[in-house]
Amino acid sequence: MLDLKLLQKHGDVVQDGLAKRNSDIDLARFQELDAKRRSILGEVETLKSERNKASGLVAKAKRAGEDASDLIATLSTTSDRIKELDKQAAEVSAGVNDFLLTLPNVPHESVPVGKDENDNTLLSMWGDKPEFDFEPRDHHDLGVALDGLDFERAAKIAGARFAVYKGWAARLERALAAFMLDIHTGEHGYTEVMPPVIVNRQTMTGTGQLPKFGEDLFGLTGTDKDYFLIPTAEVPVTNLHSEETLAETDLPISYCAYTPCFRSEAGSYGKDTKGIIRQHQFQKVELVHFTRPEDSYDQLEKLREHAEEILKRLGLHYRVVTLCTGDMGFAAAKTYDIEVWLPSQDTYREISSCSNCEDFQARRANIRYRPTGAKKSGLPHTLNGSGLAVGRTFVAILENYQQADGSVVIPEALRPYMGGIDKIG
Repeated sequence: MLDLKLLQKHGDVVQDGLAKRNSDIDLARFQELDAKRRSILGEVETLKSERNKASGLVAKAKRAGEDASDLIATLSTTSDRIKELDKQAAEVSAGVNDFLLTLPNVPHESVPVGKDENDNTLLSMWGDKPEFDFEPRDHHDLGVALDGLDFERAAKIAGARFAVYKGWAARLERALAAFMLDIHTGEHGYTEVMPPVIVNRQTMTGTGQLPKFGEDLFGLTGTDKDYFLIPTAEVPVTNLHSEETLAETDLPISYCAYTPCFRSEAGSYGKDTKGIIRQHQFQKVELVHFTRPEDSYDQLEKLREHAEEILKRLGLHYRVVTLCTGDMGFAAAKTYDIEVWLPSQDTYREISSCSNCEDFQARRANIRYRPTGAKKSGLPHTLNGSGLAVGRTFVAILENYQQADGSVVIPEALRPYMGGIDKIG
């Protein structure tokens, strides 16, 4: 959520920033609501002052044995008016809050201005594309031919955009998750957590999924609770510290979590329908940071490097792009996408997005920190990124390590997690 004071004092700056990400803001509507809210609050303060004076006069009249009935009547009228105005103020304040909840984050000044993914800028590349002396097959055909992926039975028990992993495929998925977690906890200093994968509305609102993106979520029915399946572990992990004030000495805090993720993929029908590139359910290792504001962009570089390290260990060619203003996610102030090479598609596909949300999520979730020696608390910055999307890493291994005979070589770094298996098929 954007700072109310920022909109009040520099609404034109916010309007210009959001225009760069193709987002309109009805600034006049906000100013109208905010002016009404402040007018009501001002009147309430005036009436409360008058009520206090009237209460004093009533007490004084009673002590003097004088008739205070007129003063008491005036006091009652004033109190009734205050109650009425308090109700109006609450309604208008809720309107202001609802307005703020629909606004995306303002891009950082270093983010390239652009309309869509075609305007993203290349930051770096690593490794070489594999060379084949045969026509490379896609992961769907490889997975089915090697009897590891079963889409027909998945469709029977759940529907489209699901997959059953079995045998070597189930083991490879599990091996990848363990491999990623071991590196992040053992070498990068993350604390592993296993959060709930069902969360409430407040939690979804805290990280920015609600109220604007409800159609992308899976909500639970048949319960008296307002529950949702998580679209990413970023949601529960970031909200671990909602409604808390952290000590500055606690920062930075770095968590990693391996969870299933659930997305309705609204608006994506017809895209990536073959295979496991875009599924309703997939597994991911998520990385989340809480930092001091002055450290957050250094932390963003570290977060990106941590995600990249997994691909380097697996020997997978990839590139890093800086997302332009028009291609960033709702809560992000700056984002790097890490894109792995997929031979069958002759293109790069996102395997991790590493974002600095600055204080946007902290304000929504009421996460604060108290600087050492300070009387007032401030808002930490939150960052998140995939380290990595396990399913897409699975895809990249199948396609990049495939052999002419239809087999797939297991990357050397992953073999200890596969019981020493060096090849599938």
